[in-house]
Amino acid sequence: MKSGISGIVALIVVLVLVILGFGSLYTVQQTQQALVVRLGEPVRVVTEPGLNFKWPFVDSVITIDKRILDLENPAQEVIANDQRRLVVDAFARYRIKNALRFYQSIGTIQGANIQLTTLLNAAMRRVLGEVNFIQIVRDDREGLMNKIRDQLDREADGYGIQVIDVRIRRADLPDANSQAVYQRMQTERQREAAEFRAQGGQKAQEIRSKADREATVIIADANGQAEAIRGAGDGERNRLFAEAYGQDADFFAFYRSMTAYENGLKQGDTRYLLRPDSEFFRYFANPTGKPATATP
Repeated sequence: MKSGISGIVALIVVLVLVILGFGSLYTVQQTQQALVVRLGEPVRVVTEPGLNFKWPFVDSVITIDKRILDLENPAQEVIANDQRRLVVDAFARYRIKNALRFYQSIGTIQGANIQLTTLLNAAMRRVLGEVNFIQIVRDDREGLMNKIRDQLDREADGYGIQVIDVRIRRADLPDANSQAVYQRMQTERQREAAEFRAQGGQKAQEIRSKADREATVIIADANGQAEAIRGAGDGERNRLFAEAYGQDADFFAFYRSMTAYENGLKQGDTRYLLRPDSEFFRYFANPTGKPATATP
């Protein structure tokens, strides 16, 4: 009877020791940091991964992520220094560097995202409100992002958060303004195109007029040279005819008559209203071309 009671007591003691052993052990993962809280009061922070001990039933362990976290910020409308409205889409990366301060001030990742979103929007409005549109979009974008990050990091330090980076994904005009800008750009390009076409048309007209003038001069020179050559040829022909006529007047008269007959008496309906004893038909009556002698 006593041995049975002793066995039960021993079993209970073993169970109590097992429960106490499991209740006093906890594990910290590589991606986590642990905050040990005793009766609602923070005791210590464990940042190294591994197996750790705590008081059972007295201490509780709160795990907090120590990885770099992303904060997606909704697109916000910001007014630049030159009074232009911009739609800015940005995001941030941060990590929890002080688990105790984070637990005491915010407590959860969701609460941290809400608080950082408010701080990020305020920092963007302050920084971007001091510069103009061109600096935001093109000239000093990298420097502005670093400036926003530094301001956000200083304000988030009180919550145990370190801001690693802030990036502006897109900074553009609102849709209505963008359409107006695109329309103005299109009108400007159309005006420039019309101006270029007008200049091109004027230049083409000048080139065409110059070409027509040069063509007229060239044609006139060519016609003058042709007339001069033709006149020289006619003069040479007349000279040859004159020489031939002077050498044999009868043959020359006969040749001219034969040529006239060849050109005038072609196949077809050829009619002449001439006297038979006309000078034109003198070689018909006499091969020598001399007029026939009248018979007494």
